This record gives sequence, structure tokens and C-alpha cells, in this order.
Amino acid sequence: MAGKLSGRSEGENRSIRSLFEVAVISILLLSASAYCLLYRYPSISSEGVPSNRSFILSVTSTLENRSPQGKIWNLSEIEKTIGLFINDTWQTVYLLNASYPVEEIQTDTDGNPIASISFPKSKILYGENITYQIAYKIILKPRSLPEISESQSGTLNEINDELKEKYCRASGPWQVEQEDLRDLAFKIAGNETNVLVLLKRFILWIKGNISYESRDLPKYPTETLRDKSGDCDDQANLLITLCRIIGIPAYLQIGCIYLPQRESERAYWEGHWMLRLTRIGWHGWAVVYVPPWGWIPVDLTYVPGILSDPLNAIREAAIIAYATVQYANVTETDYVASSRSYREFLLSNGFKIYEHDALFEEDEKRPEGDTFRLPPFYTFICLSVSSSNIIGATCIREDLIHKL
Repeated sequence: MAGKLSGRSEGENRSIRSLFEVAVISILLLSASAYCLLYRYPSISSEGVPSNRSFILSVTSTLENRSPQGKIWNLSEIEKTIGLFINDTWQTVYLLNASYPVEEIQTDTDGNPIASISFPKSKILYGENITYQIAYKIILKPRSLPEISESQSGTLNEINDELKEKYCRASGPWQVEQEDLRDLAFKIAGNETNVLVLLKRFILWIKGNISYESRDLPKYPTETLRDKSGDCDDQANLLITLCRIIGIPAYLQIGCIYLPQRESERAYWEGHWMLRLTRIGWHGWAVVYVPPWGWIPVDLTYVPGILSDPLNAIREAAIIAYATVQYANVTETDYVASSRSYREFLLSNGFKIYEHDALFEEDEKRPEGDTFRLPPFYTFICLSVSSSNIIGATCIREDLIHKL
């Protein structure tokens, strides 16, 4: 009977419990599996809008134990940890409500704010389930980028060694030591040292050689190169790897796009992950350091006209041109391996997750029949994170907190 008392071994627990992985794994899975439908739904442009826009995002999840062997689902940090989004000059995000108490707030190894919620029970028996809802208030601020041009761009030698050490390493999914990727990076780069020119070359090569294809698991860059296909974060990770190889700092950023006409429901992972999306689509893009301007978003899959002008991938990136929310940075965590481990965990144990994400602008009219309701616990928490996303501090609106 010992084997039936837990759906996860201690070794498996350790392999998938890093603070970043538990906070971001579900969102990264959504960006890998759900983005394929984004082009079918119109977005709302935010470019040039002088005023702030306010949104409410609700995430409702049900964890259900359908184990054929009658295993018990011992809830780990993966199920208990939630992400709190990025706070910077482009947006402010509050944890508005949680249907269970928030126990602890901290910053993960990639600089992302996360929190742990307290479930009323520590395990889900066969035939049982647990449902919880998290609600966020999101304020999007006007955003823009500096005017960029090849003639004004700095060179590789102008990037300091500290940035290169942190953001050019063979960490996470970025296989900078793989021979085929290194050969490709140096072949495309040639003798060029202008950072923006190099970035344009990488963008053009990926757009000319990698087609868009969505799967329910993210790929490593070697797999994207082998298959000549990949979705938003797959293509972004290939770009990040090429940049890191030649000494251009880069990392992955993920977030969600407001899609007011979207309503979809699909099954992934052989039916063990059910996802409903209302007015929202998850997305991933690269963030690249280009002197003298600093960190710049590069969006390979949500931008038209990149082949005619590769700088459109920067100027027209979803995070700039549309109502897009930054969720988290991935700077060193191997979320590809974590995604595959968690998929295997659910399938092998017969556990299932049902998730519904809904994003509404606060002053818009709700669709007829909408059942969204805020849970009866009201915490209002603002996470203030430094511009480098390394140091996190917590501020709590005492006047808006009700005793849980």
C-alpha cells in the first residue's frame, strides 16, 4: 500500500520544486500550448494611449484525483505557489483576492515575486477535488521604446562583463554549448560586432527558416532547429541562445495579451490539462540587451512584416503595441524539463487540472451569462520590484485587508 499513498516520489518532488518552476510552470505551459489561436482574435492596441487602463484577471483551477490505482495526490509547492506578476514603470499588479489565505510572499531565483497559498487540506483522495480562484488587478501604463537605428547601436565590446556573465551562460533551456547552435550563431554573425545588426541577422534567419507550429510542450533550441518549427517561446529561446553564444545578453519574458473576442476551451496532455481562455492569450518573447538603449523586447511571432523589416519585431512587439501584461522573467530556470516532468506526473498518476483564465477591462460591459465572481477573501497586495527584477519588497494596503 505504500506505493499508493503518494502520487509523487521524494526524488520527483525535489526535481520540480524550485521556486521559479512552481510559480511559473502553468503559465509557461499555456504560452506553449495556447498561443496558436492568437492570430484569430483581434487585440486592442495600446500604442499612443496616454491614459492608464485597468483590468481584472481571474484564474480558477480545479485539481481532481482520478487515479486508476487509487493513489493519493499529496499537494506540493507546485500546486500551492502562485505568481504575482512583474511591477515596473509599465504596469502595476495587485493580488486582489484569493479564495484561500496567502501564507508567504517572496522573490524567486529569477527575480519574480511569488506567493504560497494555504489549502484546507494537504492531500486529494481518489474521487475528490479542490477548487481555488485567484484574482489580480492590473493597471497598464503608457509605454514606448527609444528610437533605435543601426548607426546608433553599440558594439559587443560595449556590453559589460557582468551582464554577459549573468545573461550569456548555458543556463535554463539555452544550450549555448551545443555545437550545431554555436556553428549556426557564428555563421550568421560573421565578423559583425554591431549589436543591432547582429540581432537583425538572427531575427531574419529565424523568420526565414523556422515555421510557426504549436505543441503542448515547449522545445529546447536544438529541437526547434531540428524540426525547423516552433511556437512563440520556442522561437524566442532559439533567438536567446544565438544571442548568448556570441555575447549578447538575453532572456525570456512571458505574459498575457488582452483579446476581447476570445473564448476557447481545449484539452492538452491527453486530457489531463483542460484549459478555458476568456478574453486572454498567453505569449512569450525575448528580451535582449542592446547598447546604448539597454533591455529591448523582441517578439518573433505576434508581429507582421518582420521579413521586410526585422526591427518590426521590436517596434511592434505585443508588449509595446497591444494591451499586454508582463507576467515573469525566465533568466536561468529550465522550465522545458519541468514541464515535461509535470506532464508525466499527471499522466502516470491519473491526476487532472481544469483551469479557466478570464481577463476583463474594468469599465467594459461583461458578456451576457458571465459567471465571474470574486471570492469572499479580500487581500490587496502590491509587490514592488526593482528595475533589475532582483530585489523584491512587499507593501500591503492595510485599509483593504479583511481578516481571513
